[in-house]
Amino acid sequence: MNIGGIDSSRIEAMMAQLKAAAQKPAGPASAADALGGGLGIGGIGKPSATDAAESSSKVSFSDALKGALQNVSDAQNQADDMGKRFAAGDDAVSLSDTMIAMQKASISFQSTVQVRNKLVSAYHDIMNMQV
Repeated sequence: MNIGGIDSSRIEAMMAQLKAAAQKPAGPASAADALGGGLGIGGIGKPSATDAAESSSKVSFSDALKGALQNVSDAQNQADDMGKRFAAGDDAVSLSDTMIAMQKASISFQSTVQVRNKLVSAYHDIMNMQV
C-alpha cells in the first residue's frame, strides 16, 4: 500500500526505529540535540573534538545553549566573510559556496529565534500557573 508517496513497509520500518530509539535511555547529548545540535544548527562542518568530549560528559543546559549560539554566530561570521571575499573578486570563493554559507547562516538564525520563542512561551506558561 502506498500512503502519500511512501510505501507502508517504509513507514513501519520508521516506526520500529522510533520505538527502538524511545526505549534507549536518553544520553547527555540529548540537551544539545534539543537545541538543534543534532539538526545541524550552525553546524557548517564536521563535528569537532569538543563535540565528542561534550557528549561523553554531562552537558548543562546553559553550556548547550551557549554552544548553539556560538555555532550560529560562527556561521554568520563565515557567511559574511565569504560574501565580502566574493564581492572583492577573490577567485578562491565561488558564488555557490557563498550562497550556501549565507543560507546556512540564515536557517541557523531562524531556528535559534524559534527556539527562543518556544523558551519564552514556556516561561510565560510556567509563570502563569497557579500554585
